[in-house]
Amino acid sequence: MKKLFKNIFHFLAWPIFSGVLIALVLIQYQLITELRRISQSNAIPFSTAIKKAAPSVVSINATSVNVGSVERTAKDKINLYLKETESLGSGVIISSQGFILTKLHVVDTLFDAFDAEVTLRDGRRTTATVIAWDEPNDLAVLHVNLDGLTPISIGAESKSDVGDIVFAIGYPRNIGQSVSQGIISALDLSNQKTIGAIQTDAAINPGNSGGALINRSGDLIGINSSILSESGNFEGIGFATPAHFAIDSMNTMISKAIEDNHGYLGVVTGEALNQNSSQLFFGRDDIRGMLVESIDPGSAAERAGVFPGDVITKVGDTLALDERNIIQEIRKKKPTEKVILEVYRSGDGIKIPIILGFGQAFVIE
Repeated sequence: MKKLFKNIFHFLAWPIFSGVLIALVLIQYQLITELRRISQSNAIPFSTAIKKAAPSVVSINATSVNVGSVERTAKDKINLYLKETESLGSGVIISSQGFILTKLHVVDTLFDAFDAEVTLRDGRRTTATVIAWDEPNDLAVLHVNLDGLTPISIGAESKSDVGDIVFAIGYPRNIGQSVSQGIISALDLSNQKTIGAIQTDAAINPGNSGGALINRSGDLIGINSSILSESGNFEGIGFATPAHFAIDSMNTMISKAIEDNHGYLGVVTGEALNQNSSQLFFGRDDIRGMLVESIDPGSAAERAGVFPGDVITKVGDTLALDERNIIQEIRKKKPTEKVILEVYRSGDGIKIPIILGFGQAFVIE
């Protein structure tokens, strides 16, 4: 009997073992399939990540003024002839208040004679003021007076790792906004040109500088900077300044720029209205204030809806009796502060809230 049981056990052992093994394999397969399904359902499609970040990346067109040629007119005298060239690059909207972060070499020019224009992805275009720059780290901050801006979401590049998928968004060679895909090739690189840089093989071509390097969640992890190339063309080695470093620098620059500047309105006014000029312009002799002759393009006044022909009657609590009243009241404010402008327009008194910008307010007497 014992021998019979032994034979039966030997006969059934292999099929039972095989069955258990197959069952374990099937269970593992089902678990892997479920994990993949859950992972795919939670993953953000690449297109979603790009759509999230793309409205925050702008095109920057800067006029660069530099020395074009040198002429020696005497043994101890030379003449410098300047030339203007167009510089194309990209920038990233960091704040709804109008602050844009880019690379300094995108807007850098001789004598700091900055002249920049920003074009948003939705087609809006405006002049931009370069308010501060960090030359050692090749960073610059621009300010625009626009509503409806989309600040980019900031990621934690500390959670990034070599091999992670990334996207470079910018405006290469003035062909419009485009996206290139790659991976993080190296992290925390430090040398004379790239301090703590992120290396990527996502294509960074001329015009991409200052644009966004984002992760697959659509969050900013770097500001595209430069390439390493012997030919001058992209060869798979690009660099970006880490987002946390660039934004820390930007915040310091913004604070200093606000501290060092007066608020900027952006109107050019003519004479103060008196009884005669009020009667001449408006058919009534009781309008007092400063007649607006023109509005600076891209200014705070333009953004708020002040028009040539308006009469500024009051700035804050101060009557606009002459140009000094306006200047003194505006100079009490800092950029990004709000002031209430009262104007006379088409027979009505209107109160216009204005968020002051950066620049130099001026008045023609």
